[in-house]
Amino acid sequence: MRIAYIDCFAGISGDMFLGALIDAGLDPAILQQATAALNLDASLKIEKVDRSGISSTKVHVYEAAKLAEETHVHHSNDDSSNHQQTHSHQHLPRTQHQHKTGHVHDHAHDQEHAPGHTHGRSLTVIRDLINAGTLPPAVKQTAIHAFELLGASEAKIHNVPIEKIHFHEVGAVDAIVDIVAASAGIHALAVDKWHCSPLNVGGGMVDCAHGRFPVPAPATADLLRGLPTSSAHIEKELVTPTGAALIRALAPTFGPQPAMRVQHIGYGAGTRNPKDFPNVLRLNIGESDQATTTPNTDTVTILETAIDDLSPQILAYVTERALTLGALDVMSTAVQMKKGRLGTLLTILADDAQASALEDLLLRETSTLGVRIHHERRSCLDRAHTTVATPYGEIRIKLGSRNGEVFNAAPEFEDCRTAAAKHNVPLKLVQQAAIAAYRR
Repeated sequence: MRIAYIDCFAGISGDMFLGALIDAGLDPAILQQATAALNLDASLKIEKVDRSGISSTKVHVYEAAKLAEETHVHHSNDDSSNHQQTHSHQHLPRTQHQHKTGHVHDHAHDQEHAPGHTHGRSLTVIRDLINAGTLPPAVKQTAIHAFELLGASEAKIHNVPIEKIHFHEVGAVDAIVDIVAASAGIHALAVDKWHCSPLNVGGGMVDCAHGRFPVPAPATADLLRGLPTSSAHIEKELVTPTGAALIRALAPTFGPQPAMRVQHIGYGAGTRNPKDFPNVLRLNIGESDQATTTPNTDTVTILETAIDDLSPQILAYVTERALTLGALDVMSTAVQMKKGRLGTLLTILADDAQASALEDLLLRETSTLGVRIHHERRSCLDRAHTTVATPYGEIRIKLGSRNGEVFNAAPEFEDCRTAAAKHNVPLKLVQQAAIAAYRR
């Protein structure tokens, strides 16, 4: 089984993750093509750099001929290539500062802005931008999921609907490219299972739109809720919102590196180059060293509640929100409750890291007075993908296997739906063609 381990001893950001992917052997053309597909006049510049003696890969995002991150950095008079400034004129690196998180806009507020103020993109705008690009459906889904996770955290912090959140730096070209290109790289690697170390968030204070906060700043802290974190080595912010959102979207297993035969090692460089602290993200890719007879098992958290007085519309909304927050699956079962009332048993499967946010969702959004939470062991087939050529284009086939024997093969629904719409043919015809191509 192909696995990857993300070592976040110096935190994680979107550009560090891109650098680590390339440094570990991913074809840079995959990330360049994903960037071009967004039609933002953006491109990537890739270079080898030194970070405290460690050779690593740095990825820069350019908007037209200009470094994209410079287009939304205000009041900078620091000539150092390793530093930028915020409104407070503190010499800080590009990370979560004044415009890194979401911001709530209303028309009165908009009119009060100075002429130089640039509005951020809303979640709807970002979602439409990604969907309009010529990207594989799975890449779009992962990228949108990352932005939805970030939007959910911002909405919770500001206590407003998610669609009213406007992202500033996270909605800027470089951040959108970071997340979309990272999503393309994630799927191109075809890793069966992701693992991650505890995240070093750094320390000190950070300037945000609403004042000074201790690291991590509010949006990042909410995204990291329930995940193992630490604060060590350096008094700077090390985990950015894009990095936290990507980790959430990946939903890796946290802990020390599992037994594996490492085949590729990549180092992705951060912007800053502090003395005696390698500001890099390390990515190890290889094969699991588990015995072939060992089943692929893990533990999932089950959250359940039975409801007999809630609108089906709200139940549907809660189901959608649960999946956005990282639930592995959501099930609704018709049940008969006390006094002969018909109700719905809502069951959510999730990794333990997402359990707290999902528990909060059920208590806040439904009429329940309590949630049952327990853990269960599950046995899973090893998952992989292969691609087949059909008269309607390339379709990915999801494979489920154990010990090298394929038990299940199913065409990816989103690929089939996209192909069916493009060629104006029945969806089932595309699915049948994909299975036939796989069996040949």
